Amino acid sequence: MTYLPLPEPGTTPVRVMTIAGSDSGGGAGIQADMRTFALLGVHSLVAVTAVTVQNSMGVKGFHEIPLDVIAGQIEAVATDIGVQAAKTGMLASSDIIDTVAEVWRRQGLAGTVPLVVDPVCASMHGDPLLHPSALDSLRTQLFPLATLVTPNLDEVRLLVGIDVVDDATQREAARALHALGPQWALVKGGHLRTSAQSSDLLFDGAEFHEFDATRIDTGHDHGAGDTLAAAVTCALAHGYRMPDAVAFGKRWVTECLRAAYPLGQGHGPVSALFRLTG
Repeated sequence: MTYLPLPEPGTTPVRVMTIAGSDSGGGAGIQADMRTFALLGVHSLVAVTAVTVQNSMGVKGFHEIPLDVIAGQIEAVATDIGVQAAKTGMLASSDIIDTVAEVWRRQGLAGTVPLVVDPVCASMHGDPLLHPSALDSLRTQLFPLATLVTPNLDEVRLLVGIDVVDDATQREAARALHALGPQWALVKGGHLRTSAQSSDLLFDGAEFHEFDATRIDTGHDHGAGDTLAAAVTCALAHGYRMPDAVAFGKRWVTECLRAAYPLGQGHGPVSALFRLTG
């Protein structure tokens, strides 16, 4: 695949922020985002929203970071280093979502800096990572600020009440998500196992774009959603048009799935480390 350009030694790379939770097992969350950022040659900026207690078997618990610390992290880097694109992951509660949205607007980032919202609601094991009351905050506070939202099918069901089972319901879900305010909505089809293809659907309110990839047969797919959103965010920071950025992210996560490895006794992570060999 064709990669993003790497910075010349000694020059300042593109700066991309992740606003998300930490994964003690290293498979998803901020750790997955930063692996993709680094291996795509961008500088990682971080606002930690929660610290999870998890391993390959699941999430045992999590601790939310104080709101003023979350806001302070975003403000500190935005006012000094600068942010060229950002993504969100685990936001845990309505208070955290409201805080992120408020500081994003206050810093003048809304509408000027691409924001990819990965609406993390639960881990791949089904462990909750978002209080149910926070769904309304996602819909009303953060989605209208988003350049792109990237829910999986379980998250689509929670957010817009549509059970995606085929192409028609995938399109219905994309329309419903777009109506909540983001510029673009991406309905990921990785969990829709009706064919040998993994099909994602992108919608801007007028036009649909479809992205297919051969489904990788692996049980090690921890962090796939984070990795896709992180790669798309990096491409947007480099000035890619949205359809091209999503196409790049789709190719990247497919290669990461191909390179996934076992870890612990449960699900291993997708791996961006393949880039080091090529």
